[in-house]
Amino acid sequence: MKRKLSDTLNKQKAALYIRVSTHWQIDKDSLPLQREDLTNYTKYALGIDSYEIFEDAGYSAKNTDRPAYQQMMARMRTGEFTHLVVWKIDRISRNLLDFAAMYDEIKKLGVTFVSKNEQFDTSSAMGEAMLKIILVFAELERNMTSERVSAVMLSRAGNGLWNGGKIPYGYDYNEETGVFSINKNEAEIVRFMYNYYEQERSLLKVAKNLNERGIPTRKGNTWSPVTVSIILKSPFYIGTMRYNYLRESKRNNIKPESEWILIEDHHPAIIEKEQWIRVSEYLSENQRNRKNSSKTYSRKNIHIFAGLLKCGYCGSGMPSTVDRARSDGWRPSIYSCSRKRRFNDCPNKYISDITLGPFVLNYIANMMKAQRSFGKTTSIEVLEKKLLRGDTFSDVEHIDRPGLEELYNSLRAGKTTSVDYVTPAVSSDIYSSGEDRERDLLVSEKRKKERALARLKSLYLYDEEAISEKDYLVEQKKLKDSIKEIDKRLEEIEKNSSLHFTLSDEEFIAKASYFIMSQQLTDKRHIDYEKFIRKIDPKIVKDFLNSIVQNFCIKNGKIVSIRFKNGLEHRFLYKSEE
Repeated sequence: MKRKLSDTLNKQKAALYIRVSTHWQIDKDSLPLQREDLTNYTKYALGIDSYEIFEDAGYSAKNTDRPAYQQMMARMRTGEFTHLVVWKIDRISRNLLDFAAMYDEIKKLGVTFVSKNEQFDTSSAMGEAMLKIILVFAELERNMTSERVSAVMLSRAGNGLWNGGKIPYGYDYNEETGVFSINKNEAEIVRFMYNYYEQERSLLKVAKNLNERGIPTRKGNTWSPVTVSIILKSPFYIGTMRYNYLRESKRNNIKPESEWILIEDHHPAIIEKEQWIRVSEYLSENQRNRKNSSKTYSRKNIHIFAGLLKCGYCGSGMPSTVDRARSDGWRPSIYSCSRKRRFNDCPNKYISDITLGPFVLNYIANMMKAQRSFGKTTSIEVLEKKLLRGDTFSDVEHIDRPGLEELYNSLRAGKTTSVDYVTPAVSSDIYSSGEDRERDLLVSEKRKKERALARLKSLYLYDEEAISEKDYLVEQKKLKDSIKEIDKRLEEIEKNSSLHFTLSDEEFIAKASYFIMSQQLTDKRHIDYEKFIRKIDPKIVKDFLNSIVQNFCIKNGKIVSIRFKNGLEHRFLYKSEE
C-alpha cells in the first residue's frame, strides 16, 4: 500500500543523544540503560520509528567538545532530524551558556528538544520554560560542587599534601607515603638545562641540544622551548610546592600572589635557590626584549585558516604569522609547519592566504553550485569537472575517486553537501518591532519548505515506492509557490523596515557580511579572494570555515586534501609535483 505523500514529506526522525562521564557510572546512568530507555520512549511515547543514536562515553558535561555530539549537531544543521531526545538535560551540558547556545540553534532549525526523565518537550511553552528553570539549577549544583572541591584541595595544599596531577620531571612520587624523591637520571638532565640556559640564554638552544643528544622527554617525545621553559620557571626544583597559582582553564592567567599557596622545603631540591633566581631573571629579560621588538605587530589580525591546517609530511599543526604589508595595506597570513619552526627537520614549505583563499572558497562555491545543478543524468565525471571549474584548479589533475564517489552518492540520494552553515544569530534583545519576529519566523518556514522540496525530489527519483510524475509536479508547484510567497513577504519587510542599526553594531555587521558572503559564493563564477576578503568581516569567513571543515592537509605549498566535518574527504592529485 502506497504511503501518503504528506506523510512521507513530514516524516519524523529523532537524534538520541547518550553520554556518561566515567566508565564506572554503570548502574545509574549507564549507556545501555540510557540507550534502551530512549529507544523505547522514542518509539512508543513519541511514536517516532526513525531514529539514530549518538554516544559519548567518558566525556564530562563541562563543555560540548565531544565527537558524537559535534557530529550530531553537524547533521542536525542539514535538516536531517526533527527531534533531539535525551535521557536528562544535563546529558547535553551542565553549562548554562553552552546549553542556551545549542537550544537557540536547534530552535531556529525547527528541531524539538525532548527530555525523557524530566517528562517535557519544548514543543509547548510550558516545556520550554521548565527546561530553562531546570538548567539554572543544574548549573548551580555544578558550581557549588566545584566550590566544595576547591575548598578541600586548598586545605590539603595548605597542609603540604599533594593534590595529584603530573609528577614534575626529575622526581618520583610514592603514593603510599605521599613523599617525593629525586629521580637521579632525570635530575641530571634538569641540572643540565639550568646550566646550559645560563650559558646560552636560549630556550631553543637547550631544546635542540637535548634532542641532538637523543635525550627524550618522560613520554618519549622531543623537547621544545615550551617544555624547557616550564621546568626552568617552576619553583618545585628548589623544594617549594606552589598551588593555586593559575586560574582554571586559563594557562597564562596568573592569580594575585596573595592567593598563592607556597610551602617551602616541601621536598628535596634539585637546583640551588640562587641559580633558580638568576635563571628566572634571564627568562624575564628575554621576554621583555621580545615584547619590545614586536610592538608594531597587530594582534587584531584574524588568521582565517588558523587551527585548520596540518602538515602533509609530519602531521604537525601549521601556526600562523602575518606576512609583509601589500601596497594597499592588506597583510595576508602565512602558515608553516610547527615542527619545522622548532627543529628545522621537516621539508614542508609554507603556504599563504594568497594560495589558500582562492582555492578553498572557489572549491566550496563549486560544491554549492554542483549541488544545486545536480540531476539524475549528472555523471561522476561531470560532477568532477564542476568541482574543478576555474583557473584556480588548472594544476589539479583530478580528485581522488573514493571521496568523489562519496559526494556523488550523497547527491544522488538527495542529501546536502558539507557546506551548510547557520547564519550568525542575532540576540533577542535587539528586536525593535513585530516585523523582526515575523522575518525570523518566515526564514524558518522557508527552510522547512526547502527541505521538503529536497525530500520530494529524492522521493520521486530514488524511492522504491516512487510517486507518480503528476503527484510530484503538483506538490513541487505547491512548495515553490509557498516559497515565492515567503520571499515576497520578506522583500516587503526589508523595504518597510528602517535601518536602526549602526556600523558599530557587531551583530548587524555579522549578518550583512554573511549575506554578502553567501551571495558571492553562489552567484559569482569566480571569486577574487583579495577583493572578497575586503568586503567581508574576516571573522565571519573564519567561523564559516570552522563550521564545515575539519582540516586542510598541506604539502609543498599546496592543498592536498580537505576533510569536512561530516567525514567527507577530498584528495587532490596535481599535474606537476614540486
